[in-house]
Amino acid sequence: MTSPLSSDQLTGARILITGSSRGIGAKTAEYLSGAGADVVINYRNKAQRAEKLVAQLEANGRKAMALGADLTDPLGVARMVTAIRDEWGGLDILVLNASGGMEADMGEDYAMKLNRDAQVGMLTSVMPMMEPGSRVVFVTSHQAHFIREVDTMDEYVPVALSKRAGEDALRGMIADMSERGIGFVVVSGDMIEGTVTATLLNRANPGVIDQRKEQVGKLYNVDEFAAEVALACVEDIPDDNTRLVGDTSTFVK
Repeated sequence: MTSPLSSDQLTGARILITGSSRGIGAKTAEYLSGAGADVVINYRNKAQRAEKLVAQLEANGRKAMALGADLTDPLGVARMVTAIRDEWGGLDILVLNASGGMEADMGEDYAMKLNRDAQVGMLTSVMPMMEPGSRVVFVTSHQAHFIREVDTMDEYVPVALSKRAGEDALRGMIADMSERGIGFVVVSGDMIEGTVTATLLNRANPGVIDQRKEQVGKLYNVDEFAAEVALACVEDIPDDNTRLVGDTSTFVK
């Protein structure tokens, strides 16, 4: 897919994308790097994959670095933030892409720890080194964004509730961000074909992806949705701070 950004649109911008060694995060990194940005690839345990992506971005002439940190571990986050400050001096864009909660053996409260507490912790940690004109982008799903209005699949409920709680907690920080001149935007999309979450949901409910396609006509793939996330880093922020990607007719009543 052709990049949605021009090659010099983000020249010199310093960007951290959480959970970006694969999937939407990795493709977003490619788009942003291709627009001139220097990008931090954050990963939890996929070091080799992250380093490979860094090498790819550097081969195209941009700065990049891979920093491992479990976002639910405050010490790990602190080390990552210190490394960014020491190496680049600060951040211009934070993309909060990392999420989860359907993994096995991570504990009953893992979804809330990652999708709410870790998001707030990450933003709190980097806000002091973000200058006026910076931006925070939070990536979520329609199933989570609209969870109060529309039920979702049983297997996804804990994730949806925790991601909505994370979104609400971040929105509660908008006043503080605004005082610092930092913009905030939520990017919400339907099921994204090719993601781990979609695969797990289809495994638990065989045929659910095809059923959803029949309902809405089209589901975005990883490349297409990542393009929307990349655009959210540069386009004007909507009045409600929300960028809805794709069909929402089955969510909005």
